[in-house]
This record gives sequence, structure tokens and C-alpha cells, in this order.
Amino acid sequence: MNNDYINIYNNLVKLTRNKELYQDFENQDTFSDRLIFLLLHFAFFLKIYKENNDKKLLQEIYDYIFRQVELSIREIGYGDQSINKKMKDYLNLFYGMIDKIHDWDGLTKESRISLLEGFLDNAKNTQYLEDYFGKYHLNLKNNTLTSHIKGVIKQ
Repeated sequence: MNNDYINIYNNLVKLTRNKELYQDFENQDTFSDRLIFLLLHFAFFLKIYKENNDKKLLQEIYDYIFRQVELSIREIGYGDQSINKKMKDYLNLFYGMIDKIHDWDGLTKESRISLLEGFLDNAKNTQYLEDYFGKYHLNLKNNTLTSHIKGVIKQ
């Protein structure tokens, strides 16, 4: 497997491990919650970089990230049939995220909060999450795709 995009994946995982994201969850964070945050981060990533970058390169990054997600699900111990169903569910969720965050810049704060609540059922402090993803969105705009591939990003 080509590991050219390991820095992007590792940075997404690192962002997903931010304990502040889970501070006001009703239940303790789960693999599913972490995966949803990973997909949200990746959806913002693709939203920002799809405009001015090579589609083939972005497709390779997409394939790499979802291959890593599949491997993570396998590591948990799901069987082949379960993995196919889980991957289909997560892909559908991801496409829903991309569709809804497409207009992030034009949404009001309340609309952004509502959007995040739709993906994060058990999160309480969605105002914090709206602010967090707003800053993350801005951070992506201020960095290049190449800086993410090489792993040199400012968080």
C-alpha cells in the first residue's frame, strides 16, 4: 500500500483524539464517535482542497483514508460481512456530511450548530464544536494541501 498520505491520516486521527471534542458527551466517547469526528474533519479537508487541486490526487487521498478506516474496523474484530455493512453506512454518512458542509461559509451560527447536532447525537456542547470546526475550516484555508501531505501544518 502506498503510504504517501500517512501524514494526512495521522493528522486527522490526532485531531480526532482531541479530548475537548468529547467533553460534554452524554456517554463516554466510542469508536463510532471518534470515527464520526474523523469523517467530519476529512469532509472539511476535501471541501477546502477540492477547488484548486488535482482530482486524481484527492481521489488517492480519499481511497487511502477509507482504506485505513476499513483496516481499523477490521482490527476491532468485525467479520467481512459486518465490515461491508459498516463501511457502506460510514460512506453514506460521509457523503451526507460533504453535502451539508458544502455551504458552511454561508450558514448562520445556528444552522452550523444544527448541522453538527445532526451528526453528533450525544454531544451537548455543540456551540463549542461549531467554534472548533469554524477554526479548523479557517486553518485549512490558510494551509496548502502539500503542507498536509508533507506533515508540516500549524494547528
